[in-house]
Amino acid sequence: MAIIEMQDVGKDYPLGKTIVPALKGIGLSIQEGDFISIAGPSGSGKSTLLNLMGCMDVPTRGTVTVRGKDTRKLPDRELTSLRHDTLGFIFQSFNLVPVLDVWENIELPLLLDGRVNRASHRRHIEYLIQEVGLTDWVRHKPSELSGGQRQRVAIARALAAKPAIVLADEPTANLDSATGQTIIELMRAMNREYGTTFIFSTHDPSIVGIADHVVRLKDGRISEESRREVKSNGM
Repeated sequence: MAIIEMQDVGKDYPLGKTIVPALKGIGLSIQEGDFISIAGPSGSGKSTLLNLMGCMDVPTRGTVTVRGKDTRKLPDRELTSLRHDTLGFIFQSFNLVPVLDVWENIELPLLLDGRVNRASHRRHIEYLIQEVGLTDWVRHKPSELSGGQRQRVAIARALAAKPAIVLADEPTANLDSATGQTIIELMRAMNREYGTTFIFSTHDPSIVGIADHVVRLKDGRISEESRREVKSNGM
């Protein structure tokens, strides 16, 4: 079942009197439970593609459907609701709240969702903090953390509410190779256990190498797309 569907999608940005096409004729189907890598050089359209999938922008042409909803037809309030209820984001800029400590930043998505039982998620947050290696930093503010530690907080926060879709913009860019591998394994485990759909914009060959679905962009178009055959255990 497609959780995100893109049909003939184009996105233009004005630059003075010039119109710059960032995406051109994108057609893409992302299935529920995909572990997908969006690869390509800088300027190829990766971030724009993530913004459209994440309901942070709408296409100039074509349709982007997220969980059956055409994002161009949704009012701002419904777009916000779709982002909040369905999506987790890992940004390169971290977007942590400076007055909150590590635990509070990770817990924030749960506090914003009145339907979530905080007590039932406490063990999950503890697990995430342990997995990203921040147990000794749990009461530190972002200003007291290194760039790599902030990235790990951002990753744990994105996973805290167990969203249906996680959009990750270069999630391992600020991490050493060992920590990056641990983070990838954590996200892979969530993908398998909860069926979470992970969509990465990345240059990291270790992510591209284990992705089930790889989309390569060049000059705003899909230049290559491949899927790895998933083998079931013993079947």
